[in-house]
Amino acid sequence: MKREILKEAFLKKKQFRRLKETDAAKADAKAKGDVPKGLYDKCDACNASFPQKEAFKNKLVCPNCQNHFRIRAVDRIAMSADPQTFVEKGYGYITLNPLFQDGYEQKIRDLKKTTGMDEAYVYGDCEIRQEPCIIGILDSHFMMGSMGSVVGEKVTKSVEYALYKKRPLVIFSASGGARMQEGIYSLMQMAKTSAAIRKMHQQGLLFISVLTHPTTGGVSASFAMLGDIILAEPGALIGFAGPRVIEQTIRQSLPEGFQRAEFLLEKGMIDAIVHRHDMRETLQRLLRMHRQGGA
Repeated sequence: MKREILKEAFLKKKQFRRLKETDAAKADAKAKGDVPKGLYDKCDACNASFPQKEAFKNKLVCPNCQNHFRIRAVDRIAMSADPQTFVEKGYGYITLNPLFQDGYEQKIRDLKKTTGMDEAYVYGDCEIRQEPCIIGILDSHFMMGSMGSVVGEKVTKSVEYALYKKRPLVIFSASGGARMQEGIYSLMQMAKTSAAIRKMHQQGLLFISVLTHPTTGGVSASFAMLGDIILAEPGALIGFAGPRVIEQTIRQSLPEGFQRAEFLLEKGMIDAIVHRHDMRETLQRLLRMHRQGGA
């Protein structure tokens, strides 16, 4: 009996100590201004904090400074396509490890589980405000949207599917470039995807390329910059090599805002900058104009 009382007292004391430690940790986090994970989002540009629900209602755009956050492919589809119209194509590709890189296969397996995607690119049929098209999205949450052999194949297949269905193609790019784990096999995808886009041009089908933050490396040097119409989200970083690499190479300071969407618009490299709130309406208008013009 005495042992049970002592045991109960010990457990209560241990529980009290744990509660005190938790309260102290909460107080410390509050003093530091830490944001509770999963409840709030914090803007990298202006450091404003706001409820995550509010962020999603605002299409993952900062309500304070209008900074556009990186978003998942599934959210991009929900924001762009009409409800219940998206049908995914080309699912189930297997990413190989041609250069036998340590840990690469495990990393791909882990990302498949966490993202629910087979690779960094997803495409399929959809309608954008009742305008039928093929839509493709690079997801930067899957190895930074890097283009390996499977991504290159899926981009090419999405082009071929658009050719088969005789429908316009819209691709949202967000990528760190070629996937270094696959070496030359990754670089080959630049020529492969560019050749596929050329077939669209020859058939007179519309290709709208939407550049989001960031679109760099081999993706920006291939299909992403070959659109009949090239749109970009505000503030998106667009270019081949990063600004720091260029500065180190040429040993000169770069202009303010270099490689941002606004800079590229000024230099005539893109056609328009479109806010995420206006993207769906803009795409619908362009698709309708092309359909009516080709009728």
